[in-house]
Amino acid sequence: MAILSLHHITKTFGDKKANDDISFDVRESSIFGLLGPNGAGKTTLIRIITNIIAPDSGMIILDGKPVEHSHHEIIGYMPEERGLYKKMKVGEHLVYLARLKNISKQDAKERVHFWLEKFGIGTWREKRVEELSKGMQQKVQFIATVINSPKLLILDEPFSGLDPINTNLLKEEIRKLKKNGTAIIFSTHRMEQVEEICEDIVLINNGRNILSGAVQDIRERFKENKYRISYTGVLPPHLNGRLHIVEQNDHEFIIQLERGHSPNEALRYCIENNIEVHGFSEILPSINEIFIKEVSPSSDFAPTDGRKQ
Repeated sequence: MAILSLHHITKTFGDKKANDDISFDVRESSIFGLLGPNGAGKTTLIRIITNIIAPDSGMIILDGKPVEHSHHEIIGYMPEERGLYKKMKVGEHLVYLARLKNISKQDAKERVHFWLEKFGIGTWREKRVEELSKGMQQKVQFIATVINSPKLLILDEPFSGLDPINTNLLKEEIRKLKKNGTAIIFSTHRMEQVEEICEDIVLINNGRNILSGAVQDIRERFKENKYRISYTGVLPPHLNGRLHIVEQNDHEFIIQLERGHSPNEALRYCIENNIEVHGFSEILPSINEIFIKEVSPSSDFAPTDGRKQ
């Protein structure tokens, strides 16, 4: 079931169409990747979802109703450009931000205490924000974003400035929030992170939705019938003519099959020619490869079914 649905969203600034007829759904309890190159229209779209600006046309349904100002109580938004007041103390700052989301003062204090202790940073309560490193400020910003237990959480480059340990800490919290029912929109340029944590994605370029769906389905859709074979022994000289080897290294080669041919044929041929096979696996393109090829002006890369999305 969708917690968020965008229907034909369009937004123009002067003669620039930032969003052009964009539609997609974000499922409840899911992690959704919002992808696109710089200037694609992602930030404009986020501002429309969070009701900071209004679209020229189209409709957004959030939690079963057209998006409105009161929805800010169920949204958590962590922008790429952080918005903490440097002179305020961490504890009072988090309470202040929680109060802006219509949380009572006592409840806000309890929630702030819970999250500071959860992250093992209770001693930071009396520190001023400016005394913290960029990575530590990032953790405080994350707490401020989730303090209202949002149904929809929007994270724009959430791991920027974090070391690997704290990156893993936030990833774990994101997964827990998802497990507990929160839908997360995850916007980043790090495609390996998208592949690691996102279930569904939408790719926007020049203001338009050019690709959307489940991550695994998209990788399957763009596969090129390539297989990696690891082996021991000596390859017969005529092998390339039969299997179309596109890359070869010591004890490993990559083949590309013509459409309609089964990988079992390749495996059988290797065995018949006394090649000791240790590994045989299909190669699916990474989200990073698909991203680059789809947004490239000269791209001739297409799904195996011949369709552009």
